[in-house]
Parts: sequence; structure tokens; C-alpha cells
Amino acid sequence: MKRLDWKAFKLLVLLLCGLVFVLSGCAASSAVDEVKENKKETSSSGTGDTVKVGILHSLSGTMAISEVSLRDAELMAIEEINQSGGLLGKKIEPVIEDGASDWPTFAEKANKLLQKDRVAAIFGGWTSASRKAMLPVVEQNNGLLWYPVQYEGMESSPNIFYTGATTNQQIVPAVNWLLKNKGKKFFLLGSDYVFPRTANKIIKAQLKAEGGQLVGEEYTPLGHTDYSTIISKIKEVKPDVVFNTLNGDSNVAFFKQLKDAGITAKDLTVMSVSIAEEEIRGIGPDVLAGHLAVWNYFQSTNTPENKVFVEKYKKKYGKDRVTDDPIEAAYFAVHLWAEAVKKAGSFDVDKVKKAADGIEYKAPGGTVKIDGKTQHTWKIVRIGEIQSNGQFKELWNSGKPIKPDPYLKTYPWAKDLN
Repeated sequence: MKRLDWKAFKLLVLLLCGLVFVLSGCAASSAVDEVKENKKETSSSGTGDTVKVGILHSLSGTMAISEVSLRDAELMAIEEINQSGGLLGKKIEPVIEDGASDWPTFAEKANKLLQKDRVAAIFGGWTSASRKAMLPVVEQNNGLLWYPVQYEGMESSPNIFYTGATTNQQIVPAVNWLLKNKGKKFFLLGSDYVFPRTANKIIKAQLKAEGGQLVGEEYTPLGHTDYSTIISKIKEVKPDVVFNTLNGDSNVAFFKQLKDAGITAKDLTVMSVSIAEEEIRGIGPDVLAGHLAVWNYFQSTNTPENKVFVEKYKKKYGKDRVTDDPIEAAYFAVHLWAEAVKKAGSFDVDKVKKAADGIEYKAPGGTVKIDGKTQHTWKIVRIGEIQSNGQFKELWNSGKPIKPDPYLKTYPWAKDLN
């Protein structure tokens, strides 16, 4: 009897061990499935009560003069959305990174935001060099970048939304206006990287087609500060227009040295594409008064939405702060993304992209609309003259939003540029 009881006991122990093993395996499998599901959920809709977004601008280095304010505008938009109840029941949590005016750093930080922080979208960049550094990162990770600054066109990525102007919404109409109103002789001055060089390639093709004349072309590194030699060349060739694609704090040196050389806006028209109210504040309106810029928005733009926007921005960041075109484009980029998320009912990148087509938003500068084919926005073009108070007097506008044409397919003279 005792022997039989011992055998029964051993059999019972074996059965219990087997049961524990099976249950452990099921639990482990369940845990793995749960981790996979959590990863999937994290990548598309955040965790818990929040969803993360990345904010990636140069907060240090030569481009900080322009980019710090874009971070501020994006944070204000996020705050507005959170105060109105958030998105899909979640609060937006910004993860802020510094691109440090260094293009490899932009790529590194974008990868960190997508891989480690698992953000639903990135709002960032200024220079085309920073955008092109981030482009392969967002494409490889199927991320979403909202890029808020005018650029040279000739690009369309399935993982980037472009809320700044493309070439036919800034440079092309500016050249056309200058030829009609200021003269035919152009001197091209830019920083030495992709945006100015591509922009000037386009300008040269346009000048050739429309009866303009190129009398000079010069490039300097970002952060360059000695423009005496170039100013001497400008004096020598006597252009009607200097078309300026300098970026960052090089503009401070160029305009101050131009003034010191005795050249004012009455003597020479300088048309800039990267000098806005924020840069005027840094350089000084006394140095820039009378010179021109082409954008899609000015702080002085007269819309009800802009009045509210300017008041809110100054209340949050200080009465001496100004708004400008990239600030506005960074601000409404967050709101456009939010509207696409609402329409999609999801933070999933592919669903958001699909939902974004045709979405309109009453931005401070006027209604903007996403063109789903190119993922650029329809925008009004404006040319303004810098005033002594640091604001722009609008000289011309396109009257209605212009459809984005990043590859200039509607311009016969641009057929050999692509």
C-alpha cells in the first residue's frame, strides 16, 4: 500500500510540473504578444493619456537667431490643442531636441525621436540641409516630418509635409515682380548650401527666359561675417537688384557692412527670402529699412485670425517679441497635423497622410490647404518693404492662394531643371 502511494505521489508531482510548464509557456507567449501590441500602440497612438511629438530646431549655433521662435510657436499651438481637450482623448507631450545648426545632428536627433521616443510626428528644421539630413531618417522609419520654412522646391517626400513656400510661391513671383518694377540686372548672393544654390539655378533660368541679366553670383559659408570683398564687387557691377539667399546670422554682417559702405535701399534694392520680422529684430530696423522681402505672411497681415495670433504670442513670450512667416507656418503645421489626426481617428502615419489631403485651416495669414499629391500647402504670396518700426509694408500680394508646384512643371523655362 505504501509503495502504491509513493508511485501515485510521484505521478502527481510529474503531472503538476507539466501543468506549471504549460502555464508558464502560455504566460510567456502572452507577455511577448503584449509587448508587441504595446510597441504597435506606442508607435501609432502614444501610451496612456499622452501622445509624444518631436520638436527639432537649432536652439544653438548660427541658425538659432531664426529657429528658437519656431519652437516657441509650436509649443503655443500644442498648448492650445491641449487646453481644448487634446487629441483623441490624449494630451500632446512635446519632446524638444536641439539640432545645433549641424546637419548630422538633425539626422541623429530625428532618429532618436522616432526610435527611442516613438513620436507620432516631428516638427522641425529650417535650412534645406537640415531637412535633407532628416529626410532619409523619416522615410526609413516611416515617420512624419512637418517642415515649416520656404525652400528651393524640387522635392516631394511621402514622409514630409511642407508648410513653408515652395519656389512658385516665393522666388518665382518675386523675380517676376522685380523684373517689372526694379530692373533687369541681378546679383545673386547666398549661403553655400543646397537651398541658395538650387534657388539661384532656378533664378538664372527664369532671368534667361524673361529678359533679365545676371551680373554676379557669390556664395559664403554659413556663419560667414566678412562681406567687404563682395560689397566691392556689387559696387563695381552696379546691379539693379541683389537677390539675397543668405541664411542665419550672416545677414547681420552683410547688411551692417552694406550700410557702412554707404549703400542704402535708395541706392540698391536687396530682395531677401530669409529676412523676416524676427531677423529684423536681431539685425536692427535702422539697418534694414527700405529693403524688401518676399513671404506668405507678415505680422502686419490684416486678418481677424492674425490679430488674435499676434496678441496671444506676445502675451505668452513678451511684448517685444514678433511673429513672422516661418513662425506662422510652424504654428499652423501643428494645427494641420491635429486636424488630420482627428479626420483619421488615429495617430498612425499612413492614416494621417491619407486624411490630410484637402484639409483647410484658417491660419493667421489666411486659409491654407494641404495638397495631398505633393504634401505642400496652398499659400498667398506677399512682397513687403521693411519699415523703421521693424514691420513690413505690403507692396504686392497674389490675391489668392497659389497651388504648390515644387517641380515647376507649369513653367516651360524650367523643363531642364528637373
